[in-house]
Amino acid sequence: HVQLVESGGGSVQPGGSLRLSCVYSGLAESRVCMGWFRQVPGKEHEGVAIIEGDGSTDYLDSVKGRFTISKDKAQNTLFLQMQALKPEDTAYYYCATDPFSYQRCWSADFDYRGQGTQVTVS
Repeated sequence: HVQLVESGGGSVQPGGSLRLSCVYSGLAESRVCMGWFRQVPGKEHEGVAIIEGDGSTDYLDSVKGRFTISKDKAQNTLFLQMQALKPEDTAYYYCATDPFSYQRCWSADFDYRGQGTQVTVS
């Protein structure tokens, strides 16, 4: 079955950087929709970045130019490089995948997700 395990969260000052990692397993095909999401208590989950089956990427407007999503297929790992972090980036971040979709990923059903990792910028 599909498993996703995140790491790399922590506390950082504004302007700092963090890299989140998500090791995935159980996917029959790695060229599927994968993404990073975040949630602040009391607010809706927010899609931060997605990577489609063909490798194309897209981002939430507020993180464009600061965050980079990438995938290392050899290591079965999804990354989120975060730079120039702002206090408003503080949230619980998790990776997710829809193993049945490979394109138009913002519309995918990201039903498989990891346990998440806290990112605090202050």
